[in-house]
Amino acid sequence: MTTSPRPSPRTATLLRETRETRIEGTLALDGTGKTNISTGMPFFDHLLDQVGRHGLFDLSLAAAGDLHVDWHHTVEDTGLLLGSLFDQALGERTAISRYGFFYAPLDESLARTVVDLSGRPFLVYDCPLERGERVRDFDLDLLEDFFQAFSQKARLTLHIHLLSGRNSHHKAEALFKSFARALRMAVAPDPRQTGVPSTKGSL
Repeated sequence: MTTSPRPSPRTATLLRETRETRIEGTLALDGTGKTNISTGMPFFDHLLDQVGRHGLFDLSLAAAGDLHVDWHHTVEDTGLLLGSLFDQALGERTAISRYGFFYAPLDESLARTVVDLSGRPFLVYDCPLERGERVRDFDLDLLEDFFQAFSQKARLTLHIHLLSGRNSHHKAEALFKSFARALRMAVAPDPRQTGVPSTKGSL
């Protein structure tokens, strides 16, 4: 993975390239929700768009992967790249709120996400989706792989719960909206917090 110098506070630009995927992205935590997403998977693009727009992050992602083999590599590697963008943009994690949570309804669906920018990667994913459940040709099984990869590279604790839902599109979109808003709360600057929000002195 190659990195470019951080041009301003709380931004990051990264390139991740393997024999299976090539993904580049730019993130500004203090943005306005501008997005430019292209992964070759339209529904996944739609979900990632929620992250920028509802998190108020400026996010650009361009992924080229071996979709002719399977979509898993590209989805997982996008999670790794996005998590790395957040980790780099957060820097030393000083003067941040650290914790975030949000309930997001979408008609009959309801999702809850709780985030701790702890520095410790951990995922609890409690989303009762049917095995092989799809939105058009996107397999919703891949969402857990995305969130696992993201939590690993973003170095955070992530609890994601799908509390209700019937429509597959609504369920997935509610998950990403709650995820975006919880992240938005957790990364928000806290003017009263002058250092790292931890009794250990580091995150």
